[in-house]
Amino acid sequence: MSSGNIQESQTLIKPAFSEKEATELVERVFGLKVSAIRSLPSYDDQNFHVHISRSEGTADCADEYVLKITNCEDSQNPELIEVQTQIMMFLNVEGFPSATPHLTKDGNIMSLESLGTGSMTKKYMVRLLTYLPGMTTATISTNPHILYEIGKLAARLDKTLTEKFHHPSIKSLHRGKFIWNLANVPLLEQYIHALGQNSYREVVEQVIQQFKDKIVPKLRNFRACINHGDLNDHNILLDSNTASPENPQYRVSGILDFSDTSYGYYVFELAITIMYMMIESKDPLSVGGHVLAGFESIVPLTTDERDALFLLVSGRFSQSLVIASYTSLLYPENKEYLMITAKTGWKHLLRMFDVGQEAVEKIWFETAKAYTNNEPV
Repeated sequence: MSSGNIQESQTLIKPAFSEKEATELVERVFGLKVSAIRSLPSYDDQNFHVHISRSEGTADCADEYVLKITNCEDSQNPELIEVQTQIMMFLNVEGFPSATPHLTKDGNIMSLESLGTGSMTKKYMVRLLTYLPGMTTATISTNPHILYEIGKLAARLDKTLTEKFHHPSIKSLHRGKFIWNLANVPLLEQYIHALGQNSYREVVEQVIQQFKDKIVPKLRNFRACINHGDLNDHNILLDSNTASPENPQYRVSGILDFSDTSYGYYVFELAITIMYMMIESKDPLSVGGHVLAGFESIVPLTTDERDALFLLVSGRFSQSLVIASYTSLLYPENKEYLMITAKTGWKHLLRMFDVGQEAVEKIWFETAKAYTNNEPV
């Protein structure tokens, strides 16, 4: 995901490069010969899976890349894109499976490119990132082990960035009213009309009000950090390290999409990860305990953070569902991709509220406690 002020989307900020134009871009800007290219699904940027032909002088190049063309609104903030890209490179050096950029012919990690003519010309920041193989978490049946590992990964990632990453422009990660920052759930009031008048809207209005009353006053008590901000089931890649298809053992092989990276809080990353791991689960209410256990093996929560977890997960559901509904009105041709979360998201959010905060927390916290007591889960 990306664009921070989605009202700007009314100007149709998403890039619209054809495969031919994308091919020309790779060859002209990065000096690589394209043998095959195909479009990848995306929110408001544009991505292409690119295969490269080997030739003299490219022996040290990868065979596959992702051409990432950032939407024209976010492209106006090159400082932020620079920091996000440097974060990917830093994490890769630190042993995390993140992509790294292939340099332009001029030796830069990105290039500002134009599309269109005259008054219709728009500028887009372009990067060529190494392609990470693996299957998305959304395509597998998750189990307690991989949920625990994903929770642990989320905590390790934020802790590593917060304690060790330095950059002259790191202040650009303070993104104010960035709509995808979990602190900004109250901003959903600007877009909630996209839901119409129904029971879905009533639940979201309830979430927003409780968020204002119970979360906003306690933000100062949460521990701050740098958040990836979008560890969803399509941004975490897995591979199987066993030959047994009946009992595959998965490990994380890729972390994608750092466009939502910003300053936030450790408990934000945990809540976001729990919410997205619930989406395709056959037992969604149990997910949180396994992710929580993994997260707390690295960063144990404080009492205030634990007390906020239910509403923070509900807040992320609300962000995803409201913004998807709003954005699909602007981009009806991309509705199928934009509404992926909505297929099960509404059901899970309503179920959380039907069961109630106390009962859901009991499931999560008792499951997490079983890990520390070495009980079977």
